[in-house]
Amino acid sequence: MILCITPLFVVQESKNMSKYYPGIILRVYPGSLAEELELVPGDKILEINGQGLHDIIDLSFAMADEEIDMLVEHADGEQEMISFEKEIDEELGVEFESAVFDGIRNCANHCYFCFVDMIAPNMRQSLSIKDDDYRLSFLYGNFVTMTNMGPNDFRRIKQFHLSPLFVSVQCMNPELRAQMLRCPGAAKIAEQLDNLEAAGADYHTQVVLCAGLNDGAELERTIREVVARRPHALSLAIVPVGITKYRTDPFPLHQFDAEGAARVIDEVEKWQKKIQEEEGRTFIYLGDEFYFLAGRPVPPTSFYDGFPQLDNGIGLTRNFINDWEKESATHGETAPYEAPVYLDVVTGTAVAPVMQELAEKAEAEQPNLHVRIVPVENKHFGTTVNVSGLLTAHDIIEQLKALSGPRSGILIPEPALRSGEDIFLDDVSLTAMREEFPASRIEPVQTGGDYYCALLDWPHYAKRRAGETSYMWQSNAGYTKNIQY
Repeated sequence: MILCITPLFVVQESKNMSKYYPGIILRVYPGSLAEELELVPGDKILEINGQGLHDIIDLSFAMADEEIDMLVEHADGEQEMISFEKEIDEELGVEFESAVFDGIRNCANHCYFCFVDMIAPNMRQSLSIKDDDYRLSFLYGNFVTMTNMGPNDFRRIKQFHLSPLFVSVQCMNPELRAQMLRCPGAAKIAEQLDNLEAAGADYHTQVVLCAGLNDGAELERTIREVVARRPHALSLAIVPVGITKYRTDPFPLHQFDAEGAARVIDEVEKWQKKIQEEEGRTFIYLGDEFYFLAGRPVPPTSFYDGFPQLDNGIGLTRNFINDWEKESATHGETAPYEAPVYLDVVTGTAVAPVMQELAEKAEAEQPNLHVRIVPVENKHFGTTVNVSGLLTAHDIIEQLKALSGPRSGILIPEPALRSGEDIFLDDVSLTAMREEFPASRIEPVQTGGDYYCALLDWPHYAKRRAGETSYMWQSNAGYTKNIQY
């Protein structure tokens, strides 16, 4: 219930802060409290109950009260104090332009392996943002190094119970970590993890593994010390370093070959078996690329403990296969194709064998189905980048046009599209790509269930992307999501 709306042409400075950090409304949901309050996109929320806001964490706690005085600034600069009552669990019902009103906290490190520094030139600006913000770690699972955090940050984590967080450990050798991150403060990793634990926060951890640098004995030390931090340490993901052709850093980095990947798997499996015997879970997980490189199958579902680091790419292949099998078991009968259907399936080179194996199963069910797997070499970033989520429209179009033969439709990996938008990394729209192939329908595929439906029921398949997020490459870059509260 709205009690009053008071225009304020001259507003006194908030007693709690020296400046306002406005939460800018991007969208108002129909039927929401915000709509009842006549808030519109572009309105700025300046403070609630006299409290200045730095992010949606502040806003969510302030909105927990039942009686609200909200200071709003409209597009014309006029400010109003809107007073109203609400249910204690009633949400405002808006999306904000950003989750952090006072700006994303940037990364101050200069890591040997920073993927953002390897982004191709002239790509959209959001891909070059290097965030290292513990608030985005809590809200969206972004990994942080904690090198820019101080006592006030840990006090806030404790005050608002911000747990779990996601921490880029890289290694537990303090001197080596400071060297790898090119930041003297990075040597304090053990102290910072102690501070998190003292604040009551649990955390997932990650190691970007670089051949000859933080592997071998250093990886053994890192695993040993992170494992010892259970139960606050919830998981440890180990992913291989990725290198694009645009890397200019003078420090020599080397990617893993088949033999090196096999060594990593064997070393980590010893710890995985030990922890499974101790507490019935795996705790340590390897990125799928290690298994692809070594020519070994990805582990079974039970190995991933519910996929706690799926957004980090851990277990994506197994999860994709699971989705396929679930859809296969529940989909029901599909009508046989009366005429031949020829589908080209665009994929990164790493996962192409898995896509081929599933396609052969579909062809066995649909005799008139003909699937051609198209592993696209990533010429834009360099052929060592082999994941589907980093494919560009230009590479896909070029390599599809080089193929001859019949083509009824094209399946593209949805993770190659910007989350929430039909735009590729090179800013080409899905519409523009479709114009390049007017005789073939193009549809995105995200899950294994999507893939099954697209192959087995192509005439009726249409991907609905509303409400989905893409498992794109994870780095400290590109805060591009719309924020809901």
